[in-house]
Amino acid sequence: MEETRNLPDRSLRVAEALAGIGAQGRVRELPDSTRTAAQAAEALGCEVGAIANSLVFMADERPLLVMTSGRHRVDTDVLAERLGKGRIRRAEPEEVRGATGQVIGGVAPLGHPKPVETVVDLALEDHPCLWAAGGTPRTIFPTDFTELVKMTGGTAVAVN
Repeated sequence: MEETRNLPDRSLRVAEALAGIGAQGRVRELPDSTRTAAQAAEALGCEVGAIANSLVFMADERPLLVMTSGRHRVDTDVLAERLGKGRIRRAEPEEVRGATGQVIGGVAPLGHPKPVETVVDLALEDHPCLWAAGGTPRTIFPTDFTELVKMTGGTAVAVN
């Protein structure tokens, strides 16, 4: 893993998790922040919809990671109904870090201290190549819809 030697510790954990599942994509660090989907799309020269945003919510006060297309907003009422949850709210920064070990803007779909219930937006299926955060606001990796669902153990569902 020569190419990952200089990655931040959180991104190294993500890179190790990716290698552990046999993922083809590798974590890379960009010179500028990819904290927002628009920033990531601009840095990568891709459509904003191909950015797999990692948003953490609290569903009935338990962490829920929602991997959504950068072109979508999550409708928490609709999502709660589809998942059979009572209430879904946006997680506070300390809840995000507690659940994932990562900060807002850099949450990866894997590499967390323990498994987090995950939903993968069906809209991501529209893009053959997706880009997901690699554990920090400046690290990313490529994947595809099928691999994203598999690596997260997620439920594929429309989030809006």
